[in-house]
Amino acid sequence: MAETKTPAGAARELGVRYASHTTRGHVRETNQDAVYAGERLFAVADGYGRLGAPAGEAAIEALRARLPEGLGGADLLNALAASAEAAGRAVEPFEESGTTLTALAWTGSQLALVHIGDTRAYLLREGELFLITHDHTVVQAMVDAGDLDPSEAASHPQRAMLVRALAGGGATTEGTGSFDVRLRDTQPGDRFLLCSDGLSAVVAQDAIREALAPAASPSPEAAVAALMSLVEAAGAPDNAGCVVADVVAL
Repeated sequence: MAETKTPAGAARELGVRYASHTTRGHVRETNQDAVYAGERLFAVADGYGRLGAPAGEAAIEALRARLPEGLGGADLLNALAASAEAAGRAVEPFEESGTTLTALAWTGSQLALVHIGDTRAYLLREGELFLITHDHTVVQAMVDAGDLDPSEAASHPQRAMLVRALAGGGATTEGTGSFDVRLRDTQPGDRFLLCSDGLSAVVAQDAIREALAPAASPSPEAAVAALMSLVEAAGAPDNAGCVVADVVAL
């Protein structure tokens, strides 16, 4: 169920309001997407394999439990990388299963990004939508190498094959545990979206941008509802999860 909150500490110059939702969709028997939205962390995980659902939940919980406080800059990124490694260890017991993980940690003025797999993070700023993560997939690697035209990526039969993820024992994903970690400055009016490929792979980016536009969706709750409606309209062929977080002046 979606929710919207403003974090404690009204003396801060900036704050965040947020909402989240996940759905099984109409085809999958179980929901292996996990989402989390709290005062300091926003996260989406997309599990795979027989134990994909608990693997995703364990990764988010481990990251949340180890989230550093009171740090900034390089110290924050180093601590966040250590937290991400703890998330990787939490997934190891889930044999032949694993998960992607994309998360944003709120510092009070900046957002620290941690990412592995093909769950995504977008930034809507002044009407423009930017993809701020890089898919760790076979198809994206082919695009990067110039072996595949970007227009062909969405329909490629290997579009969901991962080259990086958090893998449990016996899983075969290459590059497991190798996160992208970076720090992003924020400004009032920024709207961030985290989502699984159950949304990004079935809804066109222009439609995502239109659903996120404040004129169409004035609150994070409204944006989440609009995005889930687009997934439904596309037939909801996969699990879908998303978090929308707005940076606001307090």
